[in-house]
Amino acid sequence: MTTVSLIVPCYNATKTLRLCLEAVLAQTRLPDEIVVVDDASTDGSAELAEELGCRVVRIPVNRGVSAARNTGADATTGDVIFYLDSDVALRPDAVANALAILDGDPDVGCVHGVYDTEPLIDDGPAEWYRILHAVHWRRRHLGEVNSVVFALAAIRRDVLLGAGRFDESLRDCEDVEYSSRLAVRSRIVLTDTVVGRHDDGSDLLPILGEQWRRALPLIPLALATNRRGAAKPEHANRPTGILACALALACLPLGLLSPALLAVPAALVAGFVLADVELVRFVHGRRGPAFTAYFMGVHLAVHVVLVTGLAVGSLRVLPGLRKRYA
Repeated sequence: MTTVSLIVPCYNATKTLRLCLEAVLAQTRLPDEIVVVDDASTDGSAELAEELGCRVVRIPVNRGVSAARNTGADATTGDVIFYLDSDVALRPDAVANALAILDGDPDVGCVHGVYDTEPLIDDGPAEWYRILHAVHWRRRHLGEVNSVVFALAAIRRDVLLGAGRFDESLRDCEDVEYSSRLAVRSRIVLTDTVVGRHDDGSDLLPILGEQWRRALPLIPLALATNRRGAAKPEHANRPTGILACALALACLPLGLLSPALLAVPAALVAGFVLADVELVRFVHGRRGPAFTAYFMGVHLAVHVVLVTGLAVGSLRVLPGLRKRYA
């Protein structure tokens, strides 16, 4: 029988950890071991996990999620490792469904899931933006994929060991970098049968800050992926929308020549919205027209940060800075 080690990386997660672990303990297929890797929390997260009967592995100094995942793999023995973020509460059949996919096809080395359309804890409109965007783009790519979101993902231990350890120098985009190594070794499946409710960011400025941090390494990582011959990862955002946003920013100075020329970036912003009509319809169907307008405003702001971060991050591929991403 396939054994499962469920690993929860954790840092100051008392807001959601109980909900996360209670959902794990309610699985129709209980993991053979549940390990919470506490990354030097200061809020009692480790004690909460122990109170619920989980084994806790403590990291004395905060080192990030990559180190926590590596530590969890080292501390467990299951044939399959199920990585679960501490702010995700699984549906009761999530572990069983992940195992069914892995057991049903030995060539699939990793399976990961999607978020529910409702947040774990409702913290307002910015969080709804994040949740609905994440749900939509992942469901758009259901099936065999080239990348993994390790927030709720099951991977065979031998596949994990073959692809190597998570890069502990990365605190953002670590899943992107790891996927580039994993995809050349094993088939990866994204499924909507593995579902969890996620508690996401609820304040706009931190959300934009996270987008900035994640945008910076994307160009260097993409070039490194191409050098390794790995397949390209799936896009969270439409490339045409990113291009429209970039062109709109580039055309803004036209307004200095004549206010009438601001029609050019305005038209490009309209093109940005039309680049993903399915997303607009998806959001409208769940939250109505007023929220859809808010959603697209935030979506545009996120893209402005994304485009700017990509531009700044591209400087990292200049001579003398390439070695780190080789």
